[in-house]
Amino acid sequence: MTHGLALVRGAGVLLSLALALPAAPLKPVASVQLKSGAEVRGEVLSEKPDRVVIDLGFTLLAIPRDEIESIQAEDESGTLVVESSLAELFRIVAGSPTLSVKENVDRVAEAVVQIRTPVGLGSGFLVHPSGYVITNDHVIAGEYAITVTQFRRGQGELDRVQFNKVRVVALDARLDLALLKIEDAGETVFPSVPIGDSHATTDGQAVFAIGSPLGLDRTVSSGIISQRARALQGQIYLQTTTQINPGNSGGPLFNLRGEVVGVNNMKAMAMGIEGLNFAIPAAVLKDFLRNREAFAFDPRNPNAGYRYLSPPETVRGPASATRAKTLP
Repeated sequence: MTHGLALVRGAGVLLSLALALPAAPLKPVASVQLKSGAEVRGEVLSEKPDRVVIDLGFTLLAIPRDEIESIQAEDESGTLVVESSLAELFRIVAGSPTLSVKENVDRVAEAVVQIRTPVGLGSGFLVHPSGYVITNDHVIAGEYAITVTQFRRGQGELDRVQFNKVRVVALDARLDLALLKIEDAGETVFPSVPIGDSHATTDGQAVFAIGSPLGLDRTVSSGIISQRARALQGQIYLQTTTQINPGNSGGPLFNLRGEVVGVNNMKAMAMGIEGLNFAIPAAVLKDFLRNREAFAFDPRNPNAGYRYLSPPETVRGPASATRAKTLP
């Protein structure tokens, strides 16, 4: 690879700055696909919540994120990373190596967050560097005062960073999924976790979870996929032996490649029953994110986010009278 090699296909790039750059170590070349159909190839110098800066060798190019369709690049290990833009809000990783649970925790833990409301708490995870968070609907349903706490590794200590301005973007009670947006992060570029292929999971496959059961933040539990497609109440779930307790709700279920394959949301609780835990498959999460406009939350509309009133039904009374009753 020759330093400074860059190819630009098409047009429509919005901003460029000509700067003389000193020699620097070679970085992997990224391919940025724009919504206009153009493609830009160069080194990614920096990523901000609203833009990505590309080094074209003799020019720096700042591309607004809302103009980006996807970014493809190889990381330091040679793994192909595909980062989707705001259009899909999630990224996928091709060919990521299988690591131990400890090694995976080291690389994904900072993207797992704790979510608190005035009446309870749960878990969640960051899916986009601009601050989009996934959790369960039942964790935040009916609440507006939501805080998100991120746990960052500092110099020899753990930093707890709390964000208090959190907006509900979309939610669906039937799927039990909610999308939040951190609004008071400034120029922070958040770590995010890739979304895996839940269809590729197999019975007996090792998985692990990170969350805040009973408020015990950063708790790691591991297990296996007991059944990759368990039908419950008209929905398909991943059944797992990974411990999921109150407070784990909304947190990620990872495979050993560090990909989210499920969103933890419930467990069977009864005397003598153990190891029956369930997660929403990543395939359902991807569809929810791609179609989030359909579940958009509007605080002025009580029916926002799939919360539709039941249709009227005919109630038969005495033979002389028939009336329509609207169910609550």
